[in-house]
Amino acid sequence: MATDEPTVTPARDDFPVHWPVTTRWTDNDMFGHLNNAVYYALFDTAINGWINTSIGIDPLAAPWLGVVAESGCRYLAELRFPQPLSVGLAVTRLGNSSVTYRLGLWQQDEPDQIAAVGHWVHVYVDRADRRPVPIPEPIRALLDKARADPHQA
Repeated sequence: MATDEPTVTPARDDFPVHWPVTTRWTDNDMFGHLNNAVYYALFDTAINGWINTSIGIDPLAAPWLGVVAESGCRYLAELRFPQPLSVGLAVTRLGNSSVTYRLGLWQQDEPDQIAAVGHWVHVYVDRADRRPVPIPEPIRALLDKARADPHQA
């Protein structure tokens, strides 16, 4: 578990951004609930969907890209198809070339019961040589708006 992840279970209000996601038929595993890898895909979808729709930069044409350097998830409740979900995002650390997110996952119809808590680190790198680069300014400005309350992190 990351050292900057809170020891108490966060509340929905601890996340400045909420991104809707949905489950798919193929997300359920043989035990009838979402496969653990799906949680990571939902986190990735929420982070990149929020960034891409908020700043209007084409991630396929940009000279840089954000790569995942670390991720983790603590599972608190089962989820299954079909369920509309919401991913909460909070920036807990904003460095020169990296950003750390705290993430929460909820069923939209049960906003008081968190199903998972995660963390995610993106490092921005040059598309060609894969060396770290400063976080692009439009992304940095957006990330700054999602900073978590330092007393909650």
